[in-house]
Amino acid sequence: MARVAVAMSGGVDSSVAAALLVQGGHQVVGFTMNLWPAWLPEDGNPNACCGVGAAEDARAVAQHIGIRHYVLDLREAFEEAVIRPFAEDYARGRTPNPCASCNRSVKFSLLLDRARELGMDFLATGHYARTRRDGEVVRLLCGADPRKDQSYVLYGLTQRELRHVLFPVGEFTKDHVRALARQLGLPVADKPDSQEICFVPRGHYTDVVARYAPEGLRPGPVLDLHGRRLGTHQGVARYTVGQRRGLGLADGRPLYVVAVDGQRNAVFVGTEEDVLARELEVESTSWTTRPPGPGSLRAEVRVRHGAPAVPAQLEVGPVVRVRFEVPQRAPSPGQVACFYRGEEVLGGGIVARVHTVGAERLRALAEV
Repeated sequence: MARVAVAMSGGVDSSVAAALLVQGGHQVVGFTMNLWPAWLPEDGNPNACCGVGAAEDARAVAQHIGIRHYVLDLREAFEEAVIRPFAEDYARGRTPNPCASCNRSVKFSLLLDRARELGMDFLATGHYARTRRDGEVVRLLCGADPRKDQSYVLYGLTQRELRHVLFPVGEFTKDHVRALARQLGLPVADKPDSQEICFVPRGHYTDVVARYAPEGLRPGPVLDLHGRRLGTHQGVARYTVGQRRGLGLADGRPLYVVAVDGQRNAVFVGTEEDVLARELEVESTSWTTRPPGPGSLRAEVRVRHGAPAVPAQLEVGPVVRVRFEVPQRAPSPGQVACFYRGEEVLGGGIVARVHTVGAERLRALAEV
C-alpha cells in the first residue's frame, strides 16, 4: 500500500477522497493549506477552500476517518504566486484564472514537494479528473462527470507531477460523491460547494484589485472601433471581452466589450459580431506528456471553464497559434486555453492575444 498525502480543503470532494484511500488500506495523512490573507475578514468567504473554516472542517473529517492532519502555512507563496498576479492581470485588461495558477504554482508544486519531502508516494486531491498509466507515461484525462470535470484547470501538470498524483473521486459523479459522504457519516456531507474564487471577499474581486493594483480601477474612456468616445468606464479591471452589462452607454444598439487596453486605460466596444474570434495566440504553454515539435497539430480547445472543447488547428512553436474551425465568442487574454484529444488533456497555456473581428478592425485602423 502507498503513503498518500491528501490535500484536504474541508469540502466534500477531498474528504471523500481521503476516506476512500483509507478504505483502500493506504497510509493516509491530511494536509490543509492555510492560504487566507491576513488582511481579509475571517467571514469573507465562509465556504472557501482556503478560508478560515476550511482547516477546522478538514480536521473534523480527519478525526472521523482516523488519520493525522496538518496545516501548512503557504500564505506568502500564495499571495505572490496567485493573488497579486490576479489583481495585476485585471489591471492590464486581462481575465485571469486563479485556480489554474494555484494548481500550477502552489498545490501541485509547493504542496507536492512538501509531501514528497515527508516521504509520501502520492498527493491526492478531490479534483474531478482522472489519470491513466500507459507504460512509463501517465496521461491526464477528463473527469467522468462532464458537469464537474476540472481537467481544464489542471492543464499545467507535467509528467513530473502526474507520476505522483491521485484523483480518487474522478471516476464518480458529484451526486455519487455526496451519497458516499453521507454513507461514511462525514461531518461535511451536506456542506455547500464553493462557487466563488476562494480569496475574493463576498464575490467582490475589485476589492483585491484595489489593494494590489489600484490603477486598474481608474476611470477612462469607452471608445468605439473608430476611436470615438462614447462614455467613461470605471476602471479596466471591471470589464472583460464579450461583456454587455454595466457599460452605461445609450447608443441605441447592443454594444459589447471588444478589447480592454490596460496600457491606454481604454475599453473598446462594438457589435456582437466583433467579439467573434477565429484565432488566438497562447503563451506559457505546458504539455502533459512529451512536448510536440514545431508544426501543425489537430486538437480540441477549451477557452473557459464549463465550455465545450471545440476543434482547432494548433501551430506549435514558442507561442501556440490556435485556429478554430468555427469562430468562438469572446475568448479573453489571460484565460486558460486547454488542449484536448478526446478525453485526454494534451496541455495548454495562457491566452496572450485574441484575433476577434473587432480587434482586427482596431489593428487595421491603427496601421492606417
